[in-house]
Amino acid sequence: MTQLQVEPGASPRTVRDEHGQILKVPGDWELLPPGDAAATRRVKKLGPHWVVSEKRGRKRFSRGVWAPEETIRSVQSALVIERQDPAYQRKLDAAKARRDRDQAVYVEEFFGEVLRFLDFPLQYDDLARRLSRAVTAHATPVGSGTVARTKRISTDRRAEAAVIAWMRHQTTAYDSLRIARVKGRRREVRRELAQRSKELLDDYRRGMHVDPSRCPLARALASPKGS
Repeated sequence: MTQLQVEPGASPRTVRDEHGQILKVPGDWELLPPGDAAATRRVKKLGPHWVVSEKRGRKRFSRGVWAPEETIRSVQSALVIERQDPAYQRKLDAAKARRDRDQAVYVEEFFGEVLRFLDFPLQYDDLARRLSRAVTAHATPVGSGTVARTKRISTDRRAEAAVIAWMRHQTTAYDSLRIARVKGRRREVRRELAQRSKELLDDYRRGMHVDPSRCPLARALASPKGS
């Protein structure tokens, strides 16, 4: 049991494995807190360790890594020396610049995918662009956790899902609805609201006259919150 995925135990220096068994942490081990990705990667590569995480709701949060104290201290000392080298900072700056360039490219690509999904006629081009910018600004920031950041589905499907999610929060009463705690009910409500959003988008696609004062989409884009 040198490499385990565990959860915190009920008492100090204990963990619970995937089978629910309570394990005592070895006496010469220490908990490396989460937050230093480089240290965590190196500790995990160097030998026995237990990765601790805890489920809260539908998300799982890291609680650190148990590993031999000597290993953790060695890794931390080596990182202190490396990080004092000017070359290390230059490497970080170069990596950040590369990520920023990649992010800027992705943002524009995603904006284009949203526009293609909307497929509004020329008379609604301005509204389509404002909606695409609003959805892109909300969905693409790194670490946002939105569907636009997932790689499990294609970019065009991400764009569609991001538009529907934005409209659910900006053009419906979803955020203030009191939904019964019945299995599947929230999913059902979201499906119903998504259908309404798709019907509204279809009205624009067909070039139908839409009264801006009565259209929830036009009103949302006109408000500071929506834009």
